[in-house]
Amino acid sequence: MPLPALMLQGTGSSVGKSVLVAGLARALVRRGLRVRPFKPQNMSNNAAVTADGGEIGRAQALQARACGVAPSVHMNPVLLKPQSEIGSQIVVQGQVFGSARARAYQAIKPTLMPRVLESFARLQAECDIVLVEGAGSASEINLRRNDIANMGFAAATGTPVVLVGDIERGGVIASLVGTRAVLDPDDAARIRGFIVNRMRGDPSLFEDGMREIAARTGWAAIGLLPHLDAVSRLPAEDAADLRPFAPGCGADRLRVAVPLLPMISNFDDLDPLAAEPGIELVLVPPGRALPGDCALVILPGSKSTLADLGRLRGEGWDIDIAAHVRRGGHVLGLCGGYQMLGRTIEDPDGSEGKPGRAPGLGLLDVGTRLDGSKVLEPVSGLLLPEAVPCSGYEMHIGRTAGPDLSRPFLLRADRSPEGAVSADGRIAGTYLHGLFTNDAARAALLGRLGAAPAPRDHEAGIEAALDALAEHLEAHLDIDRLLAIAAARAGPIC
Repeated sequence: MPLPALMLQGTGSSVGKSVLVAGLARALVRRGLRVRPFKPQNMSNNAAVTADGGEIGRAQALQARACGVAPSVHMNPVLLKPQSEIGSQIVVQGQVFGSARARAYQAIKPTLMPRVLESFARLQAECDIVLVEGAGSASEINLRRNDIANMGFAAATGTPVVLVGDIERGGVIASLVGTRAVLDPDDAARIRGFIVNRMRGDPSLFEDGMREIAARTGWAAIGLLPHLDAVSRLPAEDAADLRPFAPGCGADRLRVAVPLLPMISNFDDLDPLAAEPGIELVLVPPGRALPGDCALVILPGSKSTLADLGRLRGEGWDIDIAAHVRRGGHVLGLCGGYQMLGRTIEDPDGSEGKPGRAPGLGLLDVGTRLDGSKVLEPVSGLLLPEAVPCSGYEMHIGRTAGPDLSRPFLLRADRSPEGAVSADGRIAGTYLHGLFTNDAARAALLGRLGAAPAPRDHEAGIEAALDALAEHLEAHLDIDRLLAIAAARAGPIC
């Protein structure tokens, strides 16, 4: 008898599938069940390093946390990391498999299904229920052939589906009923219920809508979920969830500017700063100058460093950064942003796109050569010069060398140096992701800028948000019905 599993698919991207899986996982764990998250295929440059030496989507790492277990490469066996508008790096079971343009990838997908099924079976063997998250939209029937992310996976494993729609976007009745209309009848039959997410205002105003959807689709109404503010304290999965905004808050807040580059990666590095009450985090979109009164400019990670460096220059942000430095401002580069701060970046083999070489911003006396080998490892150590503990992970290709490495940003636990700092201490670069999640390190870094961070436990805040989300789902979803749907799953249909 197949073990229980339940798949949440969406009427579109960013309807809340990732957060719902995390919240449902925490709710079921609180009921005493052993739960594992699973996403057959993810597309994101926001990734996490796993204990088994690979990388998965950051959303699956959060879901693992909600389950109270360590992230595993098997929770997200296929990860697509966009390197351009039409092509992505392919990561399979945590390791780089290759790169492909979108059309070529469609032919590769069937060869990846056995790896997906292998990972799914591994998770099933260690838990009571697997919560599966689909990708994008269930109604993308143009991609149904060779699909491994949505109905193709559900069909191969006999996993029942619950469809999620987002009322905040508008047209939720049409999106749910329309999905039913375009799906193949067998695929439509795999959907056993629906959830309407992010309701604002009086829920009773949509009671007729829920009944109408149920009548037109034949699917069970699992629940109408009101908007929950606590969700904003959880890491965003997609760059599309980042909300650029112009400066304009109170003068008592220290301003930190971040240029939003096309291939930004691991942007959850910024979440702890955004939550600081004394910090105004300004996410600067293309077409706007970096604010002249910011205390700190952060260059975040990038999946395509040379391309993003070119875009940075194209926007004139290199000129803004130079002016910021002349005014006495500070600059911090994280991973790809660190590489941009140096004198040169070389990618002779085209590891991140077209082969090439370009001058960096010249703010650190270092140079970087990109190569095919990838560093994926957890890191702990001491932030210098304060010698406060910090931890996180490295996820990058390339090796950086140069005189400024003699002034390291931190010391790893094995006492080896990491990162580089300029002679005047105002420019720094590091490969450490997750730096700001360390409360003491975050306080020390902001203290250098004259800020007085409020005492705050960032990790405890995420735990509290997951608990609040679990309670919210218990109150507004028929979770017993979801468990019954999961338990009644059949074997593979095709």
